Amino acid sequence: MSETIKKRSELIFLYDVKDINPNGDPADENKPRMDEETRINIVTDVRLKRTIRDYLHNFKGKEIFVRKISDESGNIQDAKARGKDFQNNPETIIKECIDVRLFGGTIPIATGKSKDSSIIYTGPVQFKMGRSLNKVELKYLKGSGAFASGEGKEAKTFREEWVVPYSIISFYGVINENAAKTTKLTQEDIDLLLESMWNGTKNLISRSKVGQVPRMLLKIDYLENNYHIGDLDKLIEISSDLPDEQLRDISDFKLDISKLINVLVKYREKIELINYIIDDRVKFIFNNKEQKFEEILRSSNIPSKEFKI
Repeated sequence: MSETIKKRSELIFLYDVKDINPNGDPADENKPRMDEETRINIVTDVRLKRTIRDYLHNFKGKEIFVRKISDESGNIQDAKARGKDFQNNPETIIKECIDVRLFGGTIPIATGKSKDSSIIYTGPVQFKMGRSLNKVELKYLKGSGAFASGEGKEAKTFREEWVVPYSIISFYGVINENAAKTTKLTQEDIDLLLESMWNGTKNLISRSKVGQVPRMLLKIDYLENNYHIGDLDKLIEISSDLPDEQLRDISDFKLDISKLINVLVKYREKIELINYIIDDRVKFIFNNKEQKFEEILRSSNIPSKEFKI
């Protein structure tokens, strides 16, 4: 295993969805989560972390601490029982479970006394809530199912659901080198994180999630400890002749990254490297001119490298 990371990084991740529910709210008829005042579509950090965990476990064969495990009777394992899988040894859990190294966790510890205790690890990788760059209108769908509504009945069941016609969602995250010392987060783990964000999003092929497409992923590495610019996700805007609610595809708009690039140039001496992955269909604007992303970075003298997956 490689060494624990020593420097801080920021993450920006954009993906889009079409005619699906990217993150339902169980407290509101499982409707897509919305900021009702601004009509901005919201996706929780928990949903993104679930995507990452599932990809790491199902496609990369990595051990995951926080995952659904059922016994022969169908009972779902709780955190205390999960801890016993590792003999309640926090060091073993950190060594074997990549999600604890990334996101931290609460590890129950059996003390043999009347009340057990827990060890809490703060995750080095933290995400804010994902928010759409465009204003979104919800769409209500109702259709008939394939089966009758009951034995001996002819009437079919009905399926009801809420979806968003189109949403491009932006996530922002920070990789904290200080917390990494405790969970022993490595560069190898971070490489797998980036792969999981990108490929995990593409591989969400359930009925409610099929069609999610990753569009842009940036990791900005800094030269100094305890330093990052912050709020970089707020510096990306949509440029389109269409109103937000009429957007239906990535081809309906361009991403204006002028503010983002200008800020990165301002603090260029503090940046070690920008790793990036860009979908081929994304079009960018910088200072009122359409340009390719790599050309913008090159002309701005920002050290960068395309991340290969």
